[in-house]
Amino acid sequence: MAIVYPQATLTPSKKELMDGWLPSRPWFDGNLDRKPVGSFRFDDPEGEVGLEGFLLGAEGLPTYLLPLTYRGAELEAADEYLIGTSEHSELGPRWVYDGCGDPAFVAELVRAILTGGTGSDHEYDIGNGLESRPTSAQVQGSGSADSVPEVDAVGCYDEGPLTIVNAGPLEIVVARVIGTYVEAAETLTVTWKGGNDIVVAGVRPG
Repeated sequence: MAIVYPQATLTPSKKELMDGWLPSRPWFDGNLDRKPVGSFRFDDPEGEVGLEGFLLGAEGLPTYLLPLTYRGAELEAADEYLIGTSEHSELGPRWVYDGCGDPAFVAELVRAILTGGTGSDHEYDIGNGLESRPTSAQVQGSGSADSVPEVDAVGCYDEGPLTIVNAGPLEIVVARVIGTYVEAAETLTVTWKGGNDIVVAGVRPG
């Protein structure tokens, strides 16, 4: 369940963390004017990891896809995917990772793509219960499988504007620059105020 605490603060903020990390990426064009123009979420079945995908855009610039995961403890052997650490006023210290290098995000991305699944609504903690609200971006997988391979370890590398994720028998392709062609049999499309049904990720045999 993707629970949001509307009064909570995150220090440094998600945007500050992203701005600090983006210059290290080979697909980044050097322009930090982009801001979140939409986001989607997946639910972690274990209820431990926050899973969120951001669309970062600005007028006249290509839109980026940046998946983030939020953890209450370090992810073992994943220092190269660490975007930074932050203090959540409700949840305490959070370790923020590039979702392409976090098995929790990749597993749910694969599930959505291969089963034809979608993202999750926000569940806002309003003090006396939870209130469900749609996210500002919606995702939809193209597949129809009844089950998917287990993902428990991943490794990834950048290939131009794409990130290639190796996950055992599967290879996942993520378009960091939205609009980049994704060659895969089964795909994930995203819809938000700035775009409709654009393919941003795909799954193919590893």
